[in-house]
Amino acid sequence: MLILSASPSACRFFSTHRVSSSSISLAFSVTSSFRSSPCVYYTSKVRGMAELVQDKESTEKRSGSATAAVVSSGSGAEKHSRTFLDVRVQEELLSEIRKEKEAGKLPPNVASGMEELYHNYRNAVYDSGIPRADEVVLSNMSVALDRIFLDVEDPFEFAPYHKALREPFDYYVFGQNYIRPLVDFRNSYVGNISLFYEMEEKLQQGHNIVLISNHQTEADPAVIALLLENSLPHIAENMTYIAGDRVVTDPLCKPFSMGRNLLCVYSKKHMDDDPKLVEMKKRANTRSLKEMAKLLRGGSQIIWIAPSGGRDRPDPLTGEWYPAPFDASSVDNMRRLAEHSGVPGHIYPLALLCYNIMPPPPQVEKDIGERRVICFHGAGLSVAPEISYHEVSSDCADPEEAKVAYTDALYNSVTAQYNVLKVAIHGRKGPEASTSTVSLSQPWI
Repeated sequence: MLILSASPSACRFFSTHRVSSSSISLAFSVTSSFRSSPCVYYTSKVRGMAELVQDKESTEKRSGSATAAVVSSGSGAEKHSRTFLDVRVQEELLSEIRKEKEAGKLPPNVASGMEELYHNYRNAVYDSGIPRADEVVLSNMSVALDRIFLDVEDPFEFAPYHKALREPFDYYVFGQNYIRPLVDFRNSYVGNISLFYEMEEKLQQGHNIVLISNHQTEADPAVIALLLENSLPHIAENMTYIAGDRVVTDPLCKPFSMGRNLLCVYSKKHMDDDPKLVEMKKRANTRSLKEMAKLLRGGSQIIWIAPSGGRDRPDPLTGEWYPAPFDASSVDNMRRLAEHSGVPGHIYPLALLCYNIMPPPPQVEKDIGERRVICFHGAGLSVAPEISYHEVSSDCADPEEAKVAYTDALYNSVTAQYNVLKVAIHGRKGPEASTSTVSLSQPWI
């Protein structure tokens, strides 16, 4: 299925060829190495991301096998090949992929996905016009392919609650370095940055924050962190994402997911894909809910959830993108978990606009193997004041009506903020698109 982007010259198609897709994959976060000016990419000498792997290897030598277990769930990490880390030119990446496939070490579908990932990432980075794009592509793709190959050799298994792996290999920094060249910071904006500072203060007081958000792309966690890393690194690095089940199974996505804090659940949209697995999925979701309740009881948690159950899709008639409707039961479950934690909790509506960077197929696909687009484009993030359930529901006749009213209030706020971001980014109005309720800025400048 072909996906058209608003900026076709800056986009390239990417297909996994039967590699499992992800609801929230490429779940990655942020590095602080470019906090001073994200718009200036690698203007000083490029520090190859392969150094991250070298750091990991030197740490393993000092700390032994116990440290190696942090990176891999199995016992083969110390025997991992340096196939992709030793390349010196981009063309060698493709030849090494083919060599490992012919040797039977890479499944054909994964090898094909790796090749297309390289081609489309390269083209998107080149289209961005950033300095020394060839070095950026070689550095980032070398490590990306190395991490994918490692997981094929020694698959990592995600727990219901997955804490980002930061050592001995920093998957968090790796993921952010990979996505950063795809974000056009000159045409990106944050709405109501002061409210993010308010959240940070509440977190420092031990309160919990829940962000009710729309969900646009596989790169959402990275985009959120990249837009906040300069001014709010603690939030950027410590946010926990409610992640769909496919995020932990796609070989091309797992390395990026490993760098994020995740609560892994099975989406309602895919609950009945295989009737034989329904009960297993329900039990897994129950375990994840227990982990979430435990986290909230401890306080100082910031949790992102997309109650639509999946990514936004364009209107089939107009082609316009808009936030997908929220599931009232999901919103209510999250609200009750926060309220019953014994810790003060605050629920904020969050809007995210970044679909051009990696848009999903126009419709939800049951089968794996979706085609993807990779683009260089502006992105936007906005938050509105917290919405009180008790204020919204005070005039409701029954709990069901209250549940729907509260969900509608959150959704309407997200949609209103989204429309402001759309005018700023797609309409090229920039900060002039600000309204009385959404103040746009570029906190990285």
